[in-house]
Amino acid sequence: MEEIRLDVQVRDRVGTRKIKRIRRENFVPAIIYGESAQPINVKVDHSVYERIMRQHHGQSVIFRLNVMEGDKKLSDYSVIVKEEQHDPVSEALIHIDFNWISLTKEIEVKVPIETKGEPIGVKRDGGSLEHILWELPVICLPTKIPQKIVVEVTHLEIGDAIHVKDITLPEGVRTKQDPGSILVSVIPPMKEEAMMSSAEGAPTEPEVLKEKKPVEGEAKEEKPEAKKVETKKE
Repeated sequence: MEEIRLDVQVRDRVGTRKIKRIRRENFVPAIIYGESAQPINVKVDHSVYERIMRQHHGQSVIFRLNVMEGDKKLSDYSVIVKEEQHDPVSEALIHIDFNWISLTKEIEVKVPIETKGEPIGVKRDGGSLEHILWELPVICLPTKIPQKIVVEVTHLEIGDAIHVKDITLPEGVRTKQDPGSILVSVIPPMKEEAMMSSAEGAPTEPEVLKEKKPVEGEAKEEKPEAKKVETKKE
């Protein structure tokens, strides 16, 4: 994966009012975090950043940030996006956290899983393809991060599944995910599932309790007679 160059401006404005002014100027406040260095406060052109992220939607992007002060370049860093913060109401991007990385050290990132083809169990038998994992955490050098992991599903019939152990990762890429974890599976049609569930959960016929017949020669239990209480008239 290639680095994408992005110019960012150093910012010395802190506090709510100054942050709001930065956003009004169409910038997004951001911080660059390093392993040992002090965090650097910067601001990013909102339009440029959003355009890049739309072009690489769902992918892990490596940025080469040129930290500028006006027209003067102060330094540059290889970074990945650690976190984006969005307004809970408008969902507008309001803050970015960048993490400094070394291109010679492995990192762990999540890579999207994409299926290829239409399963036999869907096309022929009316089943449904179910995604269990949409992303797979992988460990590799930043330059080795795959854009996506493509899983061939054409051969899957109803009841079949593809596990982590069934896929081949690119050279230099590994994962700590449980090999038995299911990525995708083909499940039966909904009507069939409903019928199976109905059959499994159908109530059994209640047992009819019958009066026990007395055994021949066995004395029949007699109920005590109610005593009549006489009342005296005065």
